[in-house]
Amino acid sequence: MSFHNNPHTFHIPVMGLGYSIDSPIKVAHYGISSVISLVDDISMEKMREFYCKKFNLPFQPIPPKTEDHRAKRITAYLNTVQEIVIKKFENVKNSLSHTEEELDKYIKMLPDVSELKLKFNQMINTGQMKQKLSDWLHENLVAGDIDVNIMSKLDRDGYKDGEKLPSIYSDAQSSLRGFALSDLSSSLVLSAGMNPRLYSYLEEFEDFYPNASMELKKKVILKVSDYRSAIIQGRFLAKKGIWVSEYRVESGLNCGGHAFATDGFLLGPVLEEFRNSKDQLIEAVHDIYVKALAEKGKPVPEKPLLVKITAQGGVGSNAEHQFLLEYYNLDSIGWGTPFLLVPEATTVDEQTLEVLCKAKEEDLYMSEVSPLGVIFNNVRGTGMDLKKEAQNKLGKYGFPCTKKYLALLPVEDNESICTASFEYQRNKIQELKEQNLNQMEYERQLGKITDKACLCNGLTASTLMANELDTKMEGTAVSICPGPNLAYFSSIYSLKKMVDHIYGRTNVMERTDRPNLFVKELNMYIEYLGTKLEETVKPFTDKQKKYFDTFQDNLFKGVEYYKELFQKYKTQMEDSTSKNNMMQDLENLKLELMNLKAKMV
Repeated sequence: MSFHNNPHTFHIPVMGLGYSIDSPIKVAHYGISSVISLVDDISMEKMREFYCKKFNLPFQPIPPKTEDHRAKRITAYLNTVQEIVIKKFENVKNSLSHTEEELDKYIKMLPDVSELKLKFNQMINTGQMKQKLSDWLHENLVAGDIDVNIMSKLDRDGYKDGEKLPSIYSDAQSSLRGFALSDLSSSLVLSAGMNPRLYSYLEEFEDFYPNASMELKKKVILKVSDYRSAIIQGRFLAKKGIWVSEYRVESGLNCGGHAFATDGFLLGPVLEEFRNSKDQLIEAVHDIYVKALAEKGKPVPEKPLLVKITAQGGVGSNAEHQFLLEYYNLDSIGWGTPFLLVPEATTVDEQTLEVLCKAKEEDLYMSEVSPLGVIFNNVRGTGMDLKKEAQNKLGKYGFPCTKKYLALLPVEDNESICTASFEYQRNKIQELKEQNLNQMEYERQLGKITDKACLCNGLTASTLMANELDTKMEGTAVSICPGPNLAYFSSIYSLKKMVDHIYGRTNVMERTDRPNLFVKELNMYIEYLGTKLEETVKPFTDKQKKYFDTFQDNLFKGVEYYKELFQKYKTQMEDSTSKNNMMQDLENLKLELMNLKAKMV
């Protein structure tokens, strides 16, 4: 399976713990790349059994008592996914001799400018012999990548019989080992910041080093929110002899899932820096990389290996997609949230799909439900939120902690606890009662404690339910984390329809009031800053004042940057999905920002 010749200009990023867990099985044979989360080995084991039955593959369970069971389950699941993808992809390539439906779908979904599509149509139109066409298909069709994601923060230490295990048995390192020992030739997406012990562990696996032909069997993709972070992490890994094949720039607040807000660094200016400094980044990292490989006695490349720059977060129209690709010289654009409404690409239960289809702007909000203490994109009306509200009304707080992936808060006996658990919330509420606070303050503090929800179960229940699998452990309360873009997509779509929308061959949005993705992100940052200012007790400390000043400066710089960009490229950036005046929106947001500045004085 090829990495360099990806036939599409979009990819499907990781979504939740379960929503894209089987996306490669659904879309890779059409040349579409997607990303599997490696957090939940329990769900992976259930899905492996499900797919082995479906495709008549042998299934040998890996019980929790098996030594290194987490890594072994992940390896087994990824190998099963690959086996199925290869089988489905072979069927597409051979469909000339069976049914041409799948091949037709593969070709029709490609971008209209795709060389693959143009060449295929030319061969068909000139009446090429079937055998010649069949040979050409086998040589030229490309499957999508089966990429995987490790969220660096989720690195709970392993324990056995109360004894702490060596660090290689931590959650993140076990996930890495599971991927590294699999048959896949694809990429590991590292997200949520730097984890030195995880990054250092990459050195242990041969697949991350170049072979004699300068090919990497397994690649590293870094998810970053700014250029500085890319260069720091890129250098750190290069010193270990690990090359970063892609820097995936993600909008801080305009994506789904956990929102890692920056200090006001906006997507446009960040991408501009990558556009202007990509060569310096590659050179700086290459020199360190070459030295490290030589010291390890590994094959050394004469020139830098390929580096891709991609982006994701809030993209919703063909005009935006094309503009990002062309102006910022990007290799691919991540489309996440809209694919939650495409059952051919992701797996969401029917009830939750209905909630997603009906969701408007006011239903999509930044919540505090995540036990990680990071803001989390949410939608009103999910099963998990309804369950939590009902429980809280009855004075029953917290959730049973069955999977413990987010149990990261250290406690006295060295093990850790989850802030959404019964145990944690019961103890915290007891402490709160002892403080003798007034009723209003007590309610406020109680709300903060009891807002947390069980994401380990909530983010996998939907996928298991959709496949009619056992959810005794998970329950049926669903959490889902769409980005704000969902408000403008309000139906269930076929895969082809969504791909046609991305490439501008159709428009699936009925509404015409969708703001430009850059404007939307800026608006969210201004709201975020306003909330932060409200929450902070006056007078500000010097440190707080400095933080707010820097934040505002970055936003003001962003406004000026966008003003110039919009004036220059107005026609390329406007399309039928939005009748909003981008310049007017920008002026309004600048006024809001000035009002916030006035409040600080």
